[in-house]
Amino acid sequence: MMDGAMGTMLQLQKLSESDYRGQRFTHWSVPLKGNNDLLSITKPDAVAKVHDAFLAAGADIIGTNSFNGTSISQDDYRMSDFAPEIARCSARIARTCADKWTTGTPHKPRAVLGAIGPLNKTLSISPRVEDPGYRSVTFDEVRDAYTEQIRAMIDIIDGLLIETVFDTLNCKAAILAARNIFNETGYQKPILISGTITDRSGRTLSGQTAEAFWISIAHAEPFAVGLNCALGAREMRPFISDLSKVADTHILAYPNAGLPNAFGEYDETPGDMQAELGRWAKAGLVNILGGCCGSTPDHIRAIAEAVADVQPRCWNIRPPTLRLSGLEPFQIAA
Repeated sequence: MMDGAMGTMLQLQKLSESDYRGQRFTHWSVPLKGNNDLLSITKPDAVAKVHDAFLAAGADIIGTNSFNGTSISQDDYRMSDFAPEIARCSARIARTCADKWTTGTPHKPRAVLGAIGPLNKTLSISPRVEDPGYRSVTFDEVRDAYTEQIRAMIDIIDGLLIETVFDTLNCKAAILAARNIFNETGYQKPILISGTITDRSGRTLSGQTAEAFWISIAHAEPFAVGLNCALGAREMRPFISDLSKVADTHILAYPNAGLPNAFGEYDETPGDMQAELGRWAKAGLVNILGGCCGSTPDHIRAIAEAVADVQPRCWNIRPPTLRLSGLEPFQIAA
């Protein structure tokens, strides 16, 4: 079991601008409320409270509070220079919480994944409608931003979670960054990759189907591949099913607690997610489950109860053949 939504739980704490600023950034030139990653520096107890709540609910795996912890994303708050510190503080908080719970119940070890989120700049899509060839960032800049983030966490975490991937080229930059850090430091940590299908069309924002996405990143030999965010469990199921049929590795899924309503809130109850994801598990579709936007410890507890006695998915090694992908998968049979 993975954890649920860090952002949702921080919002429920109703933190103020002064909470985000702390004493250190009292006179910062721009508003900081909403920069959840910064709380790992300015209000670490708030972050630890979320980790502890999910661990108490049954999570075996927690993600660091570093979803937007790159220099590129932090530039929105003029805090690019603090990105490494944010990443390292986030990793330390998660590590402390996980180790505390493991010590208390050694039969149930907890793991920490370094959360590597998407950026506010993409390599595959132009931000200018009139100039489709324009890019606001280069591949090297994206790789360097991820390299800096991963370097700050690598000795603390158990693995990396490249998540909410809507641009596969950005994901490839993160994969390259991880491999470079592995070579630089000698650490070899598992990589988990989770894409985002943006709507019921079944494609990522950069246009790929779930199978095409898998073919594009299979070279990274991820410990797990899956989907998160954008969709509720019912809407996500057909795409997880597609991925489960073709990926010869673990499948992870952490859908939203339904689709947002008119007020931006998520209406799917813990019981709703429990029933739906329990069916996934019994159908042999998944190995790792959790929750994304709107999911609380109650959701995670309910899901954990539903799958406690279910055998995880098994998969067959696919025979070697030439598999290519653009927006669609393409296979040349032997």
